[in-house]
Amino acid sequence: MEKVRVDKWLWSVRIFKSRTIATDACKSGKIKINDVNAKSSALIKVGDEVEVKKNGFNFRFQVVQVIDKRVSAVLAAEAVRDITPIDEINKYKSWFTGKAMAETRDRGAGRPTKKDRRELEDFKDFNLIEMDWDDQD
Repeated sequence: MEKVRVDKWLWSVRIFKSRTIATDACKSGKIKINDVNAKSSALIKVGDEVEVKKNGFNFRFQVVQVIDKRVSAVLAAEAVRDITPIDEINKYKSWFTGKAMAETRDRGAGRPTKKDRRELEDFKDFNLIEMDWDDQD
């Protein structure tokens, strides 16, 4: 039966951006294998359930395929099955609701001036102020 280190697998299937981040998550107790805290050197095999606490969310994955090298996103998706509970997925999706995109400028418009920055900040502050519509005539 094939086994691989959990930090290496988490990095390989693109749950973490780097193996160092995956190792640090294991050291801080944010990774569990079959509901047991895992060290970064813990070995996982096909069928194991891995719980990852990342950015305040609790994700659960099942190991479908053991890989130890970083592969394309398509192949990585085949190696893992997301078994995260629905309420946690909804919590994750609702976190993104209402998140605005970054401001953009037209191509060739040049670097924004101090005046442009101040106008943008004033516009944002104006929209954040709660207006009392009952006092309006």
